[in-house]
Amino acid sequence: MAVSPVPHVVERGSGTPVLFIHGNGVDHRILLDLDPAFEAAGGWQRLHLDLPGFGRTAALDEPGGLPELADWVDGAASSLLGDRPFAVVGSSMGGLLARDLAVRRPQQCLGLALFAPVVDPVASRRTLPPQVVLTEDPDLLASLDPDDAADYAEMAVVQSPADWDRFRAAVLPGIRAADERAMDRLGRRYELVPHPDARLAGFDRPVLVVAGRQDAVVGFEDQRALADSLPHATYAVLDRAGHNVHLDQPDQARALLSGWIAAVRATAG
Repeated sequence: MAVSPVPHVVERGSGTPVLFIHGNGVDHRILLDLDPAFEAAGGWQRLHLDLPGFGRTAALDEPGGLPELADWVDGAASSLLGDRPFAVVGSSMGGLLARDLAVRRPQQCLGLALFAPVVDPVASRRTLPPQVVLTEDPDLLASLDPDDAADYAEMAVVQSPADWDRFRAAVLPGIRAADERAMDRLGRRYELVPHPDARLAGFDRPVLVVAGRQDAVVGFEDQRALADSLPHATYAVLDRAGHNVHLDQPDQARALLSGWIAAVRATAG
């Protein structure tokens, strides 16, 4: 019988719990940059998860696909939260897993904040803009370790020392820590059936959907359609931002998140 990996969690603050779920190929550090919005609001217990195979959480056994990962997230939520009401922040694949968790626990979930969320796991079905680099900085890239430069250049829409510093702190450690075999297993079963969005209609809690206009990984148009399907969703597409939208435009992302936090608190009473 397979043993479910124990989640590695970075916990901050106290109060109403909010679960942070990162995307594929990184770890919990990619979402730490959003933590100050909750700290400023006060009254939030922030739980930053490492998903199995990423960061410091052991990988899932075979088959280790997206359905198994979704089951693991639900189990982790049960062990960490019990029956307490909670909110969820998810990015990329974590945005899909966040919606699946809300479908499983609709009365318990207070709201969803989704940054560059995966809408359709099947990449060929996504509506994507062309991949562009709006500002190049060849001197910066030349100054970096070649592997680091390649990973940074793959995602950077606006190359700059400040943007690199955010990527180096938030993204690169998770890339280096990822379990390649676990990622291969995940890639072979990268679809949820049934899709959670088919069951999410009518979710009446505050939802924030933030997309990057230059995001060539998941795009921004499918995210607009997702927001349109939900009765209390706020949608924003940020220019000069790619798949790491909250790192590319940190001030705008935190401002939008602060508005969502206030809405969740008002709705929860």
